[in-house]
Amino acid sequence: MSLPDYKSPGKQSSPALSHSPIVQLNIGGHFFTTTLSTLRKHPGSKLADIFSGQPKLRSDAEGRYFIDRDGTHFGAILEFLRTERLPTENVLQVHSEAVHYNIKPLVKQLEETPQFFGEAVGRQPFLSRLPNYKENIEVLIRIARAEAIAARHSTIIICVLRTEEDASVYGDAINSLDADKESVVTFGPWKAVPTVADLLDCVRMDVEAQGYRVSVQPHSTNRGVLYKSYDCFYKLTFTWW
Repeated sequence: MSLPDYKSPGKQSSPALSHSPIVQLNIGGHFFTTTLSTLRKHPGSKLADIFSGQPKLRSDAEGRYFIDRDGTHFGAILEFLRTERLPTENVLQVHSEAVHYNIKPLVKQLEETPQFFGEAVGRQPFLSRLPNYKENIEVLIRIARAEAIAARHSTIIICVLRTEEDASVYGDAINSLDADKESVVTFGPWKAVPTVADLLDCVRMDVEAQGYRVSVQPHSTNRGVLYKSYDCFYKLTFTWW
């Protein structure tokens, strides 16, 4: 691949494709080497459009074509273009990239995988029935970060109300806690098949998807025999180091 042409002061042009069918790519700081035929494999895709004729891209200091997008999962995109092999990990993230690059065969096949099917048909419809689920995840993380000063762990109390009957005793349950009630994050109730354990798995998955290390355990109030015991409390523990 030829180096960028610097004949025009202050303007960096893209390297010409006519010199070699080999293409060097810089996708948000991730480097890849492939061929024009691979990038043009699916007409109508964004990659085929970009690399048809003179590329509609700028190049970096090393002459690689630069796409200003996270390239973490671009390797899976290239693998599909080369071999039609589907990824077995990070399926949802690769699907997002396939949609961005408009690679329709990859989008379709990913949407038929068990991972995507379960997420789209099962987990997300369940979570959509939980009041303020996404907001609660944000609150959990915000509280945990606020409590992380000079500490290895942050522990947040979660109150899970599975049914309307559980919700009816919410006040008494909260009053039984040996904790700051303003730091308790409450989920539910909901009308769907998934259990409390399923919800806790969802919370853990969605927090971990943002890069945090967490564990979930039941929480005991430990207020003595005169206090009624409630089994709706759980500890979500963040580990920072």
